[in-house]
Amino acid sequence: MNRISISGHHIAISDSMKDAVMDKLKKVERHFDQIQSIKVILSLDNHHSEASHTGHDNHKAEAIMRVAGQEMFVSVSSDDMYRAISEMADKLDRQIRKHRTKIERKDRMGKRDRLKAYRDETREPADWSEWDMPLAM
Repeated sequence: MNRISISGHHIAISDSMKDAVMDKLKKVERHFDQIQSIKVILSLDNHHSEASHTGHDNHKAEAIMRVAGQEMFVSVSSDDMYRAISEMADKLDRQIRKHRTKIERKDRMGKRDRLKAYRDETREPADWSEWDMPLAM
């Protein structure tokens, strides 16, 4: 997938991190092939906060995914970068499946409405006496 850009904030992106991101995002693309781009930002939060002092949730994986007409954002913090990458991909996957379901539901509703309109136009009268009405001359 060449539409993925990976960048790091306060962290050097290793080849294994890139491979992990690419591998996890293949599943997302498998569920929806109309993705325009995905921007992934991996960061290491070393500022002095309660969370970073205890050593928890200082690895962050964020992604912005663009599809036609919409932009989706996810952010995950974890104590392990690879776990954060995995959870980020899972969240993206859930969002894209939800988006695809909405699109399919709209398509089905549109087809249903068109079919109903067609049936209304071509329906036979319930009472054939409608056809026995005299023609205006």
